[in-house]
Amino acid sequence: MKLTILFTSLLFVGLSFAQNRITPEQYIEQWKITAIENMNSHGIPASITLAQGILESGSGNSKLAREANNHFGIKCHKGWDGMTFIQDDDTKNECFRSYDNAAQSYRDHSEFLTGRDRYSSLFSLSLTDYKSWSKGLKKAGYATNPKYADLLINLIEKYELHQYDLMPYLPENAQKKKAKESLSVRPDKNDVVAKQKHPSTNAKEIEYAIGGHDVSVNKYNKRYIVVQEGDTFYRLSKEFQMSLWQLYSYNDLGKRDVLTKGEIIYLDPKRTKSRRGENVFVCRSQMTLREISQQEGIKLKKLVQYNLSEDADTVLAVGTKVILR
Repeated sequence: MKLTILFTSLLFVGLSFAQNRITPEQYIEQWKITAIENMNSHGIPASITLAQGILESGSGNSKLAREANNHFGIKCHKGWDGMTFIQDDDTKNECFRSYDNAAQSYRDHSEFLTGRDRYSSLFSLSLTDYKSWSKGLKKAGYATNPKYADLLINLIEKYELHQYDLMPYLPENAQKKKAKESLSVRPDKNDVVAKQKHPSTNAKEIEYAIGGHDVSVNKYNKRYIVVQEGDTFYRLSKEFQMSLWQLYSYNDLGKRDVLTKGEIIYLDPKRTKSRRGENVFVCRSQMTLREISQQEGIKLKKLVQYNLSEDADTVLAVGTKVILR
């Protein structure tokens, strides 16, 4: 009799858990906006974030996800002073990070990748190159499974997660909210310096506003702003929730460089080459490869390579043809 009661109880618990399990489709629907928002702020493809969340948390059904709100299997690591959760993994009784809610796990995942040098090479990749991101995560040691990259790629393609990488802007309701914010300082539309350096031939309309800056996109859907008086790398990193090294890397700059009013600063990695049919840039004024790199949204080191140049800051004469791919 007792065995029958016990079996019935276990069966009930099992059925209840099965009924409450989250499907991958439900998981994607629940977290896709968060993944897109984190892509905006940290430069990690939404498809990668979602695929890792599905894989690492079993679509939110794993014990670690249910009891510790940890959706990415991030262990404590040195310096973690938050809540912890102990469970077996590669070894017995390993320490995992624990969060008040799953949204914190998503944010910490973004900060975990952007804050460690071993993942820095990933941020030179295009946001739409999910295959290279997947392979890069495996190479950098995110997981020990030798098939980790293939697993991520398969999930992205099965559930068409790459569609969310083509939404690099805030959701519509968030755009409206940001647009309503009062801007204390906006770039002067009559500012001569800004007009000279603004990539007008490549620019699309302003997409949204954050803090005191209008965020625009070029023809390759790469987000950028125009530097205002008083801007610093530190101020921009806080305003756009980006790491300093991302701003440096995306704009081919270093710690010793100083921002100049009117220059372009990208919030996404630039392209490695122009699109087909736009192979050559003709200088209409005296320019350097560095200035052309910012105007065209092409990585400076690639322009130097394509044009067999030794100095990115040499002033080029009017009419000079610069190879873009």
